[in-house]
Amino acid sequence: MNPGDVRVVFMGSPEFAVPSLNALLDAGYNVVSAVSQPDRPAGRGGATKPPAVKVAALARGLAVFQPESFRDEGVRQHLAALRPDLFVVAAYGKILPGAVLALPSRGCVNVHASLLPRWRGPSPINAAILAGDAGTGVTIMEMSAKMDAGPTIARTPYPLRADVTAGEAERDLAALGARTLVETLPRWYDGDLKAEPQDETLVTYCPLLAKSDGHLRASMTAAEAERAVRAYNPWPGASVEYRGGRLAIWRARVVPSASPHDPGALVLSGREPAVAFKDALLVLEEVQRGGSKRMPGAAFVNGERGNLPAAVGLA
Repeated sequence: MNPGDVRVVFMGSPEFAVPSLNALLDAGYNVVSAVSQPDRPAGRGGATKPPAVKVAALARGLAVFQPESFRDEGVRQHLAALRPDLFVVAAYGKILPGAVLALPSRGCVNVHASLLPRWRGPSPINAAILAGDAGTGVTIMEMSAKMDAGPTIARTPYPLRADVTAGEAERDLAALGARTLVETLPRWYDGDLKAEPQDETLVTYCPLLAKSDGHLRASMTAAEAERAVRAYNPWPGASVEYRGGRLAIWRARVVPSASPHDPGALVLSGREPAVAFKDALLVLEEVQRGGSKRMPGAAFVNGERGNLPAAVGLA
């Protein structure tokens, strides 16, 4: 196949999708349009912000289409008028109905940030870290009407370091997904690489994250809390209740507890603050109070002049 002869409509929204878009363009594919989520309010001021894919696409001279819904027949007609050979989807953020999936003459492929069938759903990187998985990866798959259930074209593993955050893993997996996409797409398109059905007995699912998910829970072990700190960095951010407000935790480590404490007890581990869980302490290496900057845990203790409350609030 000649990439320049393949009419591609790219669908994606967040930063994770940008490397895949750029990789297709750099490989010479005829990307006729980028489809992205509508601009949304973001940040404290609520100013409207465009999705990262829109910004990247406009910078590369592409037309951008931002439908609110695929229920509108006019939206489907617009996509059909592009005469797509292929839809390439990466973290678009909406489920494509069957009528849309049927539009490209050669089908639809998706870049997914897990080794399917593990972690189908919208938060696979966070889920892998929360579960303590030793590794994850990216999957290039044919799309079907059922979410993340289509046959897999290629799977590339990625080891999860013991200290990696979701944000760090996402950047790595975005680049890995882009490379895997352009390496495998020609062979799949020409029929030399056959997609394989997923093993339904191995399926696991992950939910859409909510802001409230970041609140650490009393039922957690210290290791689970530490994984939550990394899994929710940068969003929604792990936190505990502190003096009636929110204390965000950006870096932490687990240490044994020299004496028993109730979950939520706030103690000192050397010069750093530590929150007790049922089996060990979570030492807070980097924290942030509302309206303040991030700071090392020891600096936070100094700012409180050692006058720490007896406990923090856990969910």
